[in-house]
Amino acid sequence: MTTTTAILASIGCGYLCGSIPFGYLAGRLKGLDIRQHGSGNIGATNAIRVLGKGIGIPVFICDMLKGWLPVFFAEGWITQTGAEAEMITTVKVLAGFAAVIGHMFTFWLGFKGGKGIATTGGVLFGISKAGMLGGWIGFLTFLFAFRYVSLGSLAAAVGVPTAMAIQMYREGEWDFVLLGFGLVVMVLAFVRHRSNIQRLLAGTESKAFTKKDKPQS
Repeated sequence: MTTTTAILASIGCGYLCGSIPFGYLAGRLKGLDIRQHGSGNIGATNAIRVLGKGIGIPVFICDMLKGWLPVFFAEGWITQTGAEAEMITTVKVLAGFAAVIGHMFTFWLGFKGGKGIATTGGVLFGISKAGMLGGWIGFLTFLFAFRYVSLGSLAAAVGVPTAMAIQMYREGEWDFVLLGFGLVVMVLAFVRHRSNIQRLLAGTESKAFTKKDKPQS
């Protein structure tokens, strides 16, 4: 496999994996269109809200896996070409970013998808443990402090590049491709959560850990 082929295969694999709408498919198995319930999102958070934890948590795991798998394959493919470490990191980032874009804009559903938080978590597991840790700290801190999943997701988006930058500063070695990924994903998260931000500002955003009536099939 040539370097060009490995790069194209990694990007293609990333988008195709990311585009699989697990939340939507899980809803269909229960006889409903998840886009018509809850927040209308096909991601893991709405799957848990609408379908329950028994289905929503597996959706969350699958959404993470479709972010991690392309990074895993990309590393193997590009390494086989004898590429330098910097190129390997770049290709892994491209594959991961493609997966996030695939989730957000899946061609299976008219290029409308989820917000990419779980998928980004899977990508980070493959390219930056520090970024993933920063995201989880931000998410859990704000989720349990304010009980808004959307606010926790936004805090996670900020925590990812922040944790990356802190690690790079402490090690004295800056990887601007990786940091750039974190910053771009952060911006995309805020763009995809703009309706949630409006509801947060208006005080109408739904809180987590509250019982709600389940939708009828």
